[in-house]
Amino acid sequence: MRIGIIGGSGYVGSELLRLLLLHPQAEVTLVTSRQSAGEYVFNVHPNLRGLTQLKFVPLDITELQRNCDLIFTATPHGGSVNLVPKLLETGLKVIDMSADFRLKNPTDYEKYYGWNHAHPELLKDSVYGLPELHREEIKNAKIIACPGCMATAAILGLAPIIKAGLVDKDKIVVDLKVGSSGGGSKPTVSSHHPERFGGVRPYQTVGHRHTAEVEQELAALSGDPLKISFTPHAVNMVRGILATIHTFPKQTLANKDLWRVLRGMYGTEPFIRLVKYQKGPYQLPDPKVTLGTNFCDVGFEIDEHANRLLLFSAIDNMTKGAAGQAVQCMNIQYGIDETAGLKSTGFHPM
Repeated sequence: MRIGIIGGSGYVGSELLRLLLLHPQAEVTLVTSRQSAGEYVFNVHPNLRGLTQLKFVPLDITELQRNCDLIFTATPHGGSVNLVPKLLETGLKVIDMSADFRLKNPTDYEKYYGWNHAHPELLKDSVYGLPELHREEIKNAKIIACPGCMATAAILGLAPIIKAGLVDKDKIVVDLKVGSSGGGSKPTVSSHHPERFGGVRPYQTVGHRHTAEVEQELAALSGDPLKISFTPHAVNMVRGILATIHTFPKQTLANKDLWRVLRGMYGTEPFIRLVKYQKGPYQLPDPKVTLGTNFCDVGFEIDEHANRLLLFSAIDNMTKGAAGQAVQCMNIQYGIDETAGLKSTGFHPM
């Protein structure tokens, strides 16, 4: 497969390149960047030294059509909405890393992103790129809209429980701890290292834009609308997300009930690991253990005192939360081994 990456100079572009340059059935032929055009890729992404001699080039759709079969768009939110239709007109397939085609209801873009969607007619054709929920649709999609990283962690933690109807659908609290790479490669005052180091900072505490994705996907699983309370925290790590999810069961649950539901949905999933152990330092999901991998670790704890079911979900936001998930979707779409290019165990200690 000949691959083009639009917007390859950012963190997501870097992670896509890391995975695709080593993929056994993919060839990266073009990488675009406005700010880095003419630069060697490895000068911007030094971890790729010795792996490629590609240079960043300006965006040229004719060149993409001539040299590529599939395009990954790693542009900021709002940067793909007018670009993707032009790519589709050339016959190219698109895996979009932005939020521009994730939501089915165009009015949600006004509410959560503050702009009117320029091509609402394409939203029905896009497939939400979460393989654990949409594997069959991904196979034939022209547009795959990769989920947000925090949405991925929340949805994968909740999906089996919601699908089984075990908890109150209007009392779900998602508390997330997020590494700094989730904010992208362009620093702001709040992401500046001296300001972030040593802190745990709540941000976008209500109305976070990923709420829309989580509610959309879980409502489809449930068959009914639901409400998610969603609050992220910026913490002192570069990569990784831990979602701690508070839910309230409709009836008394035992460990065996949760194991049955989780294994029933995730038992054959190649990138879901169920984590609930009795010894060792990592008895429940911890993002440190997922770094550099496409795994999502899911665990749970039953709080009988407060009639509460705690769910835990840990991912590397750059891999399963972004580029790894996109490559997983590519593998599914082209009918090759779903784990191709993604068989990494990560590192320990880290």
